Amino acid sequence: MIGIINGPNLNLLGKREPEIYGSESLEDINNWLLDRVAALGESGVIFVQSNSEGEIVTAIQEMGYNPAVRGIVINPGAYAHYSIAIRDAIASVPVPVVEVHLSNIHAREEFRHRSVTAGACRGMICGLGKLGYALAVESLLS
Repeated sequence: MIGIINGPNLNLLGKREPEIYGSESLEDINNWLLDRVAALGESGVIFVQSNSEGEIVTAIQEMGYNPAVRGIVINPGAYAHYSIAIRDAIASVPVPVVEVHLSNIHAREEFRHRSVTAGACRGMICGLGKLGYALAVESLLS
């Protein structure tokens, strides 16, 4: 099983700044990802989306200590740039975590160029849209 965590404002995908984030909703991306994960032979996915930092920390802890979860893909959204609490939660769990961003954070505003959460992750993928989620899952399963 793979955990997928999406942070603040990702519930507005398809409506919010489609020129940056595309026209697909989070539900569209999750459904697409379910098919990709199944094609890799993985049995299940746990999806969490929250605009709350504390709920994201709790999701990381619950998934990270769930023996059925093989890894976590997280798109922390704007929390990537300043949430030490999320960074510490990622560092505290025994399963690998891969950070994903739909847009290329390095081609955007200066404040988005640094991720404090990525340093606690196995790796980070940015700028590849929804494909980044699938590549993150593939890396966790290999």
